[in-house]
Amino acid sequence: MVETYRVPVTDADRIRAGLALQLVAAATGISVEKMTASVRLKGRVCRARWLALYTAYVTFGWPLDRVAHAFGLNRATAAAACRWAEDGRDHPTVDALLERLELCVSQLLEAPSCELPA
Repeated sequence: MVETYRVPVTDADRIRAGLALQLVAAATGISVEKMTASVRLKGRVCRARWLALYTAYVTFGWPLDRVAHAFGLNRATAAAACRWAEDGRDHPTVDALLERLELCVSQLLEAPSCELPA
């Protein structure tokens, strides 16, 4: 029996990918469940997931392979998403949304860490 190759992804990477998805969901009104469905996404739902992928790529400084793995996708999908989002920066509304998402993530990650008691 051939075992399926699985890329190891850290909990920290999954949490950060989840943060990007949640922020995009809050900004667009498209649920995380829709963006992470295991079917081929179309239209607004697909573009919302692309925004989350691009937000992770830019704000976390991850290479495309890491972005893809954290979101459970392949590198080609992550690369296409980032190309679309980068092209979308020509539109003022998309650019403004991406800037807000990037600022939000950056401010959150730059805040002092907080150790929670057991």
